[in-house]
Amino acid sequence: MSNHNQDPYNAFQAKTEAQKLSFSPIVFHTARTLRDLGILAALDKSGAKGLSAVDIAQQTGVSEYGVKVLLDMALSAHIVLWEKPNYSLANMGHFLLHDGMTQANLDFTADVCYAAMMHLTEAIKEGTPAGLKELGDWETIYQGLSRLPQKAKESWFKFDHFYSDRSFPLLLKEVFKDKPQRLVDIGGNTGKWALQCFNHDQDVDITIVDLPQQLEVATGNIEAQGFGSRFTPFPANMLDKSQNLPERADVWWMSQFLDCFSPMEILSILKRVKGQLQAGDTVYILELFWDAQKYEAAEYSLNATSLYFTCLANGNSRFYRSDDFLEIVAEAGLEVAERTDDIGLGHTLLKLRKA
Repeated sequence: MSNHNQDPYNAFQAKTEAQKLSFSPIVFHTARTLRDLGILAALDKSGAKGLSAVDIAQQTGVSEYGVKVLLDMALSAHIVLWEKPNYSLANMGHFLLHDGMTQANLDFTADVCYAAMMHLTEAIKEGTPAGLKELGDWETIYQGLSRLPQKAKESWFKFDHFYSDRSFPLLLKEVFKDKPQRLVDIGGNTGKWALQCFNHDQDVDITIVDLPQQLEVATGNIEAQGFGSRFTPFPANMLDKSQNLPERADVWWMSQFLDCFSPMEILSILKRVKGQLQAGDTVYILELFWDAQKYEAAEYSLNATSLYFTCLANGNSRFYRSDDFLEIVAEAGLEVAERTDDIGLGHTLLKLRKA
């Protein structure tokens, strides 16, 4: 984790970084446009020798003016290199073009978050997802996930699945080591985790608790793969404190779910789960904690994504500091039996039991 009690910049460096920050939205769109117009791909194919602006214009169909004005900004942003008369791809340009994480983050920011972030001040003041109106007329983004504009929907799910999917192999081994017969997935979304479970264990029955709109998608996905007989949809709005939960489960599963709620809402949900627990039942929570990351880039990404929750998702949730989250767990009457950090791309798995 980064050292946050020392300023990394002297005065001159800080002023330089402040200018970069001031123009960062322009740099962002420069990078995205270079990728989308095929300019980065053309430079990638040319190798270390690179291409002149004239050659790039001919290969991409972009005007020479457009090529130069974009690439000169990219030079200042260290996305490309220049040795007269040719431009070539720098390391950052390579990752913008080829790295799956960078692609998922870039598209999520562009297609889901960018316009909405103009409303961040309003969202902070009011405690509501003020930027959501840029995508649709819903109280929270979860009510509208299946009806988002097409590009926004594709980028949202690509972003969500990129981070969760890489954790599945280890998680399945852990969750099924005691052969649970009944699993309740709270916040099951499109049913992706349930499908992994069905394919892993031929005997498990799964109930997904989620909003009706999400259950419609999950049900379609699960039935399409032939697992409908072992699946039960359970429509529920977990913001409703009177909302009941399924009566029985060996395993209660919540993956990247509780970060969608405020601390008091998390407490309410966990208390309701605790109320259903019987001897031997296990609660698993898979979450991303910004203070549990190995790399500065991961910490940076999570804190940025927290402001997506602020401005777009619901106005009051975030990726939590682990200590803050564990205080809520304890207050709910649950205790941590095991904690495993650094799963996949930085997830933490909490195995909980009734205290």
